Amino acid sequence: MPTQHWNPRKVGVLGSGVMGSQIACLFASANVPVILLDLPAPDGKELPAKKGLQKALNTKPSPIHLPEYAELIETGDFEKDIHRLQEVDWVIEAIIEDINAKKSLLNKISNFVKPNTIISTNTSSIPIKLLSEALPPHLKKQFLGTHFFNPPRYLPLLELIPGPTTDPSIIKHLIDWTTKRLGRTCLVCKDTPAFIANRIGVYAIALVFKLMEELDLSIADVDALTGPVVGRPKSATFRTVDLVGLDTLLNVMEFLSNALPQEKDIFKPPEYLRTLVKNNSLGEKTGKGFYFREYKDGKRVIYMYDWKNNTYVPRQRSPFQSLMLAENKQTLTDRIITLLNGNDKASEFTRRFFASFLSYTASKVPEITDEFYQIDDAMEAGFGWELGPFRLWDAVGFQTFYSLLQQYNEPIPTWIEALAQNPSPSFYRWQKGQLQYYTTKGNYEEVESVKGLILLHALPEKQKILDSTSTTLYDLGDNVLSLIIHTRMNTIGEDVLYGINKALDTAEKKGCALIITSAGDNFSAGANLALILQLAVDGEWEELDMAVRLFQNTNLRIKYAEVPVIVAPFGLTLGGGAEICLHAPAVVAERETYIGLVETGVGLIPAGGGTKEMALRASRSFYKGDPEYPNLLRWFMPVAQAKVAESAD
Repeated sequence: MPTQHWNPRKVGVLGSGVMGSQIACLFASANVPVILLDLPAPDGKELPAKKGLQKALNTKPSPIHLPEYAELIETGDFEKDIHRLQEVDWVIEAIIEDINAKKSLLNKISNFVKPNTIISTNTSSIPIKLLSEALPPHLKKQFLGTHFFNPPRYLPLLELIPGPTTDPSIIKHLIDWTTKRLGRTCLVCKDTPAFIANRIGVYAIALVFKLMEELDLSIADVDALTGPVVGRPKSATFRTVDLVGLDTLLNVMEFLSNALPQEKDIFKPPEYLRTLVKNNSLGEKTGKGFYFREYKDGKRVIYMYDWKNNTYVPRQRSPFQSLMLAENKQTLTDRIITLLNGNDKASEFTRRFFASFLSYTASKVPEITDEFYQIDDAMEAGFGWELGPFRLWDAVGFQTFYSLLQQYNEPIPTWIEALAQNPSPSFYRWQKGQLQYYTTKGNYEEVESVKGLILLHALPEKQKILDSTSTTLYDLGDNVLSLIIHTRMNTIGEDVLYGINKALDTAEKKGCALIITSAGDNFSAGANLALILQLAVDGEWEELDMAVRLFQNTNLRIKYAEVPVIVAPFGLTLGGGAEICLHAPAVVAERETYIGLVETGVGLIPAGGGTKEMALRASRSFYKGDPEYPNLLRWFMPVAQAKVAESAD
């Protein structure tokens, strides 16, 4: 069994396809050596594992945080190098989604792994109990399913599926290690068909197919209605399927249709999906799927599939009034309410989609999970949704969606009916600073996945020290304060700078450390350029000079503060946001931080002191006798070209 503080020294990944190679890159980015194995090389040809890894490394966006991390990945084949699995502490099988192929390989490796090695299979749908049959009794307790999502670097969901005899301590070790080292959102799933995320996600796609036909909508219409306007990624539905692969979707739908006799018709693939797969129109991997692109007269033209006529036509913007009104709303809640209240086909689609989708999703509790919040976590971390179904239900208003289910005569599970009887029904609530969820037993319990975390957006009012429309200062206890920036896109204007100065005053007076971070999806889009532009247009040069000086002096206060100051950036950290980080005595960056001095991209020069900090770094990197120009070029070319780093590393 793994030790109490389990920490794999080396990992083996079997299969170098899209998933296997990118899983290997994920571990290498966490500084864990990897052995990547695949089939032997055909005579005179390149090793498949080496070829697969190189293909992954050439993928944009990159699956690895720094190119040099790839040196931690060794490649080999299942014949000559299978014995090297004795070196690893965790073997992840990630070959094709075929039960017989997986069982054969699992049986083969059982002769080469150490007695305490964890063995897992990366599968999106195959029952773990069936795959565990391939292993001898002494290894079954160390076997489980580990479903990484594609692409693993950018979709942090990891579904852990125990087999019938999996040792519970292994699950605890994997949750602890993958959360801290790989940044995963871990869900322990029941061994039900397609587990949690794909069961719900593929249902949503199947429902979209059905409504598109019934309401006579186009591919582009549906993508406009199932993308950012309702809190989903830009790839929406059909572009997402193109990225995943139409053949992959077809296989999963057929599997679910066969594995769930009572839901056979729900997951039955439409004929046009079968036709496209038969014609090898598989999406991105073949260059044509529900969409394809070509260049005519030097211009890119995007074509969409016409499902009624089995042909392609130029993509057109959807004409719906309710959609145009919704797209102009700032918040997700307002956008959805606008769509729900319209009276065109876009609104009818939205109403019918949410009525059926929420009814189905609620009915899967407790079949696929006992805690509905796992469904929210799955859809947010695995499919990139802004809010999972139950968090969205709370945000829009319980009664709004509850009435919608009644209006369309959708089945309402008893646990939802019971919740509706509460005076103020909600799926989540805050109690004494703790996030709680409503259980099927009719009571509220703490959400396990956030225990022990300080959730800055949910700190109680009593911990608030200073508050303004742009910043809020909290007392976190233990002599630590935290300043939260919350302007639009977290842009930095005078009000934010005054907030930082007040926070520094308070921290120095109290003798507390200060953490500076932001609310939302990105740390900061930089300085408030609209304000700077207006000052320039009005010829207010003294005001502009004062604004620049205020920013420079604030950054110097951060750098030379009398107390520890930590800046915690994440997401886009541009321009002025980057300059705050450059002055910080300590930076704790979220792994997916994209930082850069990008002002030259809009015709400006960084003015918050960032270039001065770059000059200091350049000077410290000189060796006596070095030519100065190449070194300066290395430091300042990214500034001149307004480049943004591809990761926090």
